[in-house]
Amino acid sequence: MSRFSPRPALMIARASFRFGLLAAAGFGLSACGSLDRLANVGKAPDLSAIENPTAQPGYKPVQMPMPAPKPMSYQANSLWRTGSRAFFKDQRAQQVGDLLTVRVRITDKANIDNETERTRANSENLGMKGFFGQENRVGKIFAKGTNPEALVDATSGSTTKGAGSVKRAEQLTTDIAAVVTQVLPNGNLVIEGKQEVRVNFEVRELIVAGVVRPEDIEAGNQIDSTKIAQQRIAYGGRGQITDVQQGRYGQQVLDIILPF
Repeated sequence: MSRFSPRPALMIARASFRFGLLAAAGFGLSACGSLDRLANVGKAPDLSAIENPTAQPGYKPVQMPMPAPKPMSYQANSLWRTGSRAFFKDQRAQQVGDLLTVRVRITDKANIDNETERTRANSENLGMKGFFGQENRVGKIFAKGTNPEALVDATSGSTTKGAGSVKRAEQLTTDIAAVVTQVLPNGNLVIEGKQEVRVNFEVRELIVAGVVRPEDIEAGNQIDSTKIAQQRIAYGGRGQITDVQQGRYGQQVLDIILPF
């Protein structure tokens, strides 16, 4: 009769259990980001709902140095209102909730070349023609035939050469409508606009935010992006193409924590 040893079966069971734990851990890490993708299988990504920017988590009102407030003065029996920029009603954005068009014009170019070269050579020679009459005893300390006049002969050389080149060109031209979210005490307007365009299975996003002066808003209720202070412009996308271009979560974590 052959005897069956439970040890190999136990080892296989333990290995399978460990593999199952690793698989479950990996599935848990990727499940959070995969649920949204599973919900969009067979259909285009959903557009996000229009939301109030001031109600978003982490929103903080802009605080900047302000001049002393000026008291409002009124003149009786006068058609002119103090502080008005025109005799008739101004249709340009001036209050919270007003809209204005931002012309985004970004054309950046950078060309940087750096080159460094360094060369160093060292040579050292050491010998003893006379050492208190004991130079003949060198052969007893070192190997026979040692020449006291050429005990040390060292030569070293170092060459360093580095070259770096940066070439970058970016261009973005588009128009986007923004909303006035805050009016600062000095009259400047805080604006924020978000645009989403879905093409097939890819959503392109454009976000513009910053501080503008009412005087820089043109008569057609438009303003150039170069006149926006504290300018924040983000242009990107999400969808199938973006998912393919990005590495998996595990690969991104390894790229961060691995020292080599």
